[in-house]
Amino acid sequence: MIQTPYLLFLGDAPDPLAAKVAQGIRDWRPDFALGQLRLDGCKADMALPDMTLPEAYAAGARTLVIGVANRGGVISDAWKAVLVDALKAGFDIASGLHNLLRDEPELVAAAKAEGRTLFDVRVPSVDYPIADGTKRTGKRCLAVGTDCSVGKMYTALAMEAAMTTRGMNATFRATGQTGILITGGGVPLDAVIADFMAGAVEWLTPSNDADHWDLIEGQGSLFHASYSGVTMALIHGGAPDALILCHEPTREHMRGLPGYQLPTLEALRDLALTLAHVVNPGCQVVGISVNTKALSDAEATAYLAEVEARLGLPAVDPFRHGADRLVDALAAI
Repeated sequence: MIQTPYLLFLGDAPDPLAAKVAQGIRDWRPDFALGQLRLDGCKADMALPDMTLPEAYAAGARTLVIGVANRGGVISDAWKAVLVDALKAGFDIASGLHNLLRDEPELVAAAKAEGRTLFDVRVPSVDYPIADGTKRTGKRCLAVGTDCSVGKMYTALAMEAAMTTRGMNATFRATGQTGILITGGGVPLDAVIADFMAGAVEWLTPSNDADHWDLIEGQGSLFHASYSGVTMALIHGGAPDALILCHEPTREHMRGLPGYQLPTLEALRDLALTLAHVVNPGCQVVGISVNTKALSDAEATAYLAEVEARLGLPAVDPFRHGADRLVDALAAI
């Protein structure tokens, strides 16, 4: 088991979105987030106490979590000295990067010498099956986005919290490193061999009670040239009964792809539904989740009203305003 609380390592993150792992932990498991450790030039700030390794250890932190999700998921040379120092200071290290801790000789040697543990949460731990598209009992909802990092995980977590409060039968299903670190389990989908990705989602969302909802954490975007494959696997493996469209309205281009503009919500609706109907002809788009963090209260209210009128679906920021209207839309199908 990964020991809590955590010291969140933000490294030299170039912007807040690059530290989305740390952000997710801070927002959804604040009791786990004791402090943050930043390197010179870091452009992310979780509004947590900045701590040195000795200060964090003295305060009770026992695991240094790499809270950065950079392009390619790599451990830079600038980080390695800090990670070795953390092991020597008594910390375990947890990471969701593609660049595995266990593949770094300096870290392996330091962990062995200090009796510490390296946790690579992005390593599949199950021999997943190939998907077969068999209909399963229970219900499933998937968040799909116009881009990466627009709030798909936040949407599913907010909906689970609202449904739990109402006494509804619902489970958040983590499919990425942040969700796994928040909930303690799931499938690191983008690290699964391509032929088995949809099968991993079927495994994650098995048959269940008729009134049970699996709230599947979305990944990537069907319109993102780098990460569309993982989204397709979620749609076909999840066979969702309901889709939530997710969007961030201030983006100037696709995340990491300056030459690509975000699609319209209408385009996302039409493409996602077409693909979902391959495995579940009854799938419906039931609501829209908008990340309004960069908007003022007045701007957010106006934008949500415009989107709702245009698409004829409830449009909310579930983290800012609550997910009740999205849950109402689920309950109605």
